[in-house]
Amino acid sequence: MNSHWNSLMGNRISRREMLQISSCGFGSLALAGLLAEEAVARVAVDSGNPLTQKVPHFSPRAKRIIFLFMHGGPSQVDTFDYKPLLQRDHGKPFPYERPRVVSSETFNLLKSPWAFKRYGESGQWVSELFPNVAEHVDDLCFIKSMHASNSRHGAALLELHTGSDTFVRPSIGSWITYGLGSENQDMPGFITICPTQGHGGANNYNSAFLPAPYTGTAIGTSKIEAKNAKIPFITNDQVPRDVQRRHLDFIREMNQQQLARTGPDPNLEGRIQAFELAFRMQAQAPGLQDLSRESDATRKLYGLDDRMTEDFGRQCLMARRLAEAGVRFVQVSHSYKWDQHRRLRRDHTQNAREVDKPIAGLLRDLKGRGLLQDTLVLWGGEFGRTPVAQGSDGRDHNPQGFTMWMAGGGVKPGFSYGATDDYGYYAMENKVHIHDLHATILHLMGLDHTRLTYRYAGRDFRLTDIHGNVITDIMA
Repeated sequence: MNSHWNSLMGNRISRREMLQISSCGFGSLALAGLLAEEAVARVAVDSGNPLTQKVPHFSPRAKRIIFLFMHGGPSQVDTFDYKPLLQRDHGKPFPYERPRVVSSETFNLLKSPWAFKRYGESGQWVSELFPNVAEHVDDLCFIKSMHASNSRHGAALLELHTGSDTFVRPSIGSWITYGLGSENQDMPGFITICPTQGHGGANNYNSAFLPAPYTGTAIGTSKIEAKNAKIPFITNDQVPRDVQRRHLDFIREMNQQQLARTGPDPNLEGRIQAFELAFRMQAQAPGLQDLSRESDATRKLYGLDDRMTEDFGRQCLMARRLAEAGVRFVQVSHSYKWDQHRRLRRDHTQNAREVDKPIAGLLRDLKGRGLLQDTLVLWGGEFGRTPVAQGSDGRDHNPQGFTMWMAGGGVKPGFSYGATDDYGYYAMENKVHIHDLHATILHLMGLDHTRLTYRYAGRDFRLTDIHGNVITDIMA
């Protein structure tokens, strides 16, 4: 033991103080996201690396996921679910029974302010809100019969992300990382870029009762610009890497001695593993966050040359870089902009313009790099919106029927599954619940949703609880 440690030990420094002092050398703030849920991890973590790649239940069609989350609830009847009768019957009463799950009073049918047109060889309908995404419809698989259980943002976000609209449960990214590990042992398996801090906040990307290493690592928040969303203090110019390694080895030795005295301690074991991951991240994370390494053509493809599209474009480009580097689950959030109870025409136009080109750029880039075939891209919000008006120019929440789409990762390209009624209110044909969506995503990743379980509080939990059916009809 060198003189530095002798000096420290001579002053009888506590183990907690040792952790506080030493953690500065490898980015204590970078650990915050990794350790966010250690307090609720009540089960032991294996002594080995929990992110080690695991064998799936069966041959996967996708290796990784990029989830493009449109927070607020995009209107299906103004984007991808064309309803001619809605246009024809504008201003008339809705002819079917209205559901009770609405925020406030609604009125008669409201036609879409945007024209729809068929695109691609598949002839899929897309509104003029998404001209760039429309060029990629032959790669998209639309699910037009989504439905969910809750009409309120907070509960709906939790259901979409965790499968439960009531309780704190592990997020889908945590479940997938728990089931498969990470392709890259030097990076977290689950990263969320600029996540929302409202409507459940960190509960939408936490690991709940799963061990702490499966928690989503947040890069930035929705309150800051994407260009400032970085993993902080991931580099250290003050302490050489070999010295940091010795610090960590010493801390590990002290922690192992503590475990020998107290027995299994999931919090402490999770902390040891998080320290190790944070140390390894120094080798890759700084380079992955440096978008200046991308060519001008790539930056333009994602819209980084346009102030309107730059922010979401940065998130999408970062998502591609992370996915390409082996991060298992990456979420990109357009927060919280799609909740148009009024000013539908103005705000949906703005929202779509911000994301349309970056999303199209991501699809083109993934395909050009040969990544789309085993990367599942998922687009959607927590629910849709009503075909009836709220006020003169708005739509209310609608979990009864809405649209999401996927691309790559083993789904049928240029395909549309399910349907809502003639006006776009209720899912009617081949209905797909959030539980079914989760079961299908896990299946595409090579995981049987009924077998991916975790014992906690005396019972086996799973992402889909006791529900969920795999939608095999959408698989290529």
